[in-house]
Amino acid sequence: MKKQLLTLVALVLSLAARSTDYDLNKPFGFCTQASRTETRPYDITGGGCYTYPVPESTAGVVVLKSNGLDMKVTIENTIKNGSNKVIIFDGSAGDFIVSSNISITASNKTLLGINNARLCTKWHMTDEIKAALDAAGVPRMSTSNGGGTLSNGSSVKEEAEYNTRRIIIEMTADKNESYRNSGILSLKGCQNIIIRNITFAGPGSVDVGGSDLISATNGAKNCWIDHCAFMDGMDGNFDITQKSDFITVSWCTFSYTDRSYMHQNTNLIGSSDNETTGFLNTTYAFCWWGTGCKQRMPMARVGKVHMLNNYFSCITASNCINPRKNSEFLIEGNYFEKGVKNYYGQNDATAVTWTNDNFVAETKKHSSLGSTVTLPYEYSVAPSGDVPTIVKENAGATLFAGKPTDIQVINKVSGGTDSLPFSTS
Repeated sequence: MKKQLLTLVALVLSLAARSTDYDLNKPFGFCTQASRTETRPYDITGGGCYTYPVPESTAGVVVLKSNGLDMKVTIENTIKNGSNKVIIFDGSAGDFIVSSNISITASNKTLLGINNARLCTKWHMTDEIKAALDAAGVPRMSTSNGGGTLSNGSSVKEEAEYNTRRIIIEMTADKNESYRNSGILSLKGCQNIIIRNITFAGPGSVDVGGSDLISATNGAKNCWIDHCAFMDGMDGNFDITQKSDFITVSWCTFSYTDRSYMHQNTNLIGSSDNETTGFLNTTYAFCWWGTGCKQRMPMARVGKVHMLNNYFSCITASNCINPRKNSEFLIEGNYFEKGVKNYYGQNDATAVTWTNDNFVAETKKHSSLGSTVTLPYEYSVAPSGDVPTIVKENAGATLFAGKPTDIQVINKVSGGTDSLPFSTS
């Protein structure tokens, strides 16, 4: 027993010596702040626990399993219930099907996925719809003008969107266009929200002015979205708009499959040039923009955006990181894979700080502008050369699987709560 204890202590000390801030399984970045310029911490706890297994002492824990039917009302009511603080999505019975967007307006909630939990939209693009859009020449149509009025009376300004919606109405007989609400979660005006280890699967991207897979709107703030996988959002995968603030997106993956058609615009910050300044402050750390992503990784209007140690393998991109009007970007330690040529483009940003530790396999056309962008929180930057390996192995819904890791066992013995998100071997 004494020998085992000595071995345990030695391992703890060894891990502590090698550990840096970006290793720790805890909230970091803008979600932990109450100011965009001054060090004023915010204690982001969600519902009181963001790891699994949840300690027995944690109150308000509820577990959901799929019933194979539409789970929208069940999920919505579970989140609305004030007694429920930690909602666990257990994927052992299959995917959670959601017919339309679920609004989260209540604060102080944690959503955890276990057993490969997937939340999926009920409606999705079909090969028949895509073939009809191709036959009509939709991909060659204008996305800025030339629209018309649909049979349901809706006026559409853009030619491509008008014809896409017209064809889907004709094929589905859905004049109410309920399919356009095929998103999963909307964070609306809530605070102190944690979402972890869930895969979100959408209907396929298509230019119909539809829902995002997840959105933060109406002043949602202090939200931590961690170790989630996003694919095939209709409009965007995860958009942050309308005075939302202090958001961290960490260890997440973004991609599109052949279910998607057009508009693979994955992450938007700020819905228009008229967004109110002073909000939309966002951290992206150790995220992966992969297969099928074409634009908005992210594109931002307004806000201070920290791009830390992210990985880009999206060779189809026409524009990855895109600072625009009234935005400030700090871009450091990111890795742009060979074939990712259109990795950066700015348009009227207030300031961009592009550090020398970003790695670009293709061209080296990068630059800073304006004053140096500073942040109100402390953090560590991983060497950009390490980014592909650690992000590929650990980003996405990769938590809580299999046997406890050495560090989780150590924490259980020592009373700690943090664990490393990747192997320490």
